[in-house]
Amino acid sequence: MDYGVFDHLDRGDLPLRDYYEARLTLIEAYEREGFYAYHLAEHHSTPLGMAPSPSVFLSAVAQRTRRLRFGPLVYALPLYHPLRLIEEICMLDQLSGGRLDIGFGRGSSPIELAVYGQDPAQAQRIYAEGLDLVLQGLTRKTLDFAGEFFTFEDVPMELEPLQKPHPPLWYGVHSPESAERAARRGLHIVSLDPAVPTRGFTDRFREVWREVHGDGEAALPKIGLGRFVVVADDDAEALRIARRAYPVWHRSFNHLFRLRGSAPRHQRPPDFDGVIASGQGIAGSPGTVRTFLQSQLETAGANYLIGQFAFGDISLDEALRSVDLFSEIVMPGLR
Repeated sequence: MDYGVFDHLDRGDLPLRDYYEARLTLIEAYEREGFYAYHLAEHHSTPLGMAPSPSVFLSAVAQRTRRLRFGPLVYALPLYHPLRLIEEICMLDQLSGGRLDIGFGRGSSPIELAVYGQDPAQAQRIYAEGLDLVLQGLTRKTLDFAGEFFTFEDVPMELEPLQKPHPPLWYGVHSPESAERAARRGLHIVSLDPAVPTRGFTDRFREVWREVHGDGEAALPKIGLGRFVVVADDDAEALRIARRAYPVWHRSFNHLFRLRGSAPRHQRPPDFDGVIASGQGIAGSPGTVRTFLQSQLETAGANYLIGQFAFGDISLDEALRSVDLFSEIVMPGLR
């Protein structure tokens, strides 16, 4: 089993310059401790996302690491001109020596799309067309395309990704239908939902994968399960940190929706005790965390764990200690 990291890069209490440096220091620790990949969310006009341009932040990650894979989870395709995105992907893959993973989506927040002047009702169609267009641009020397939103004729593709035919693709799933689409395309998947419904997604993913690609668990893409994780020397200390930090993250998560009088499509519990009750996170000693995550992985049918270790006002020292305990004690126990 491999282990990854998910990060909203939500705003804490540090000045932005110091905040970015602290996060890059933490990402260096992810590499030292043997994590497989760093997955970064994209958000706009909200304290939930201090990396509204994932490519800019990830270019810094590329230079501060040597083995860690990384990438957006996800690029919100309705907010990009496809040619510009193709060029950014190629640059990042080359700059990192072929360590880029890429995820695409329609954008999780209609409000963020509207801020950019996009019609949320068109987001799914733009996403579907944009995905086909970007993948063609990554694999061809000349781009010709005629669609509902974009048309290109004989456009030279001067850049190319280092990984062939293109960097690995990731997709967030919230239903058996989305898992089926991902399996047919051979994508890695991630679920942030509770373990029991996630099992319905992963079972369908494996079923369709076998139908389309043949048997063999070893050949499966990564089937990821994302969870908030706080590890400390004892349960009381871990819970103290998580209960303090999570409401800060939750306020950022709901910030735009409060301003506009609506609610997120996939709402989260208001406090960390609710997160634990839903199975979407854990705070505790290494033994407590290991037992919880083992049960979650088995119930969900996942083969890849993605931890969200830094959120809200968790300090750099607290996050570094959590990651250190996780890698030294929790990882070996789960394996």
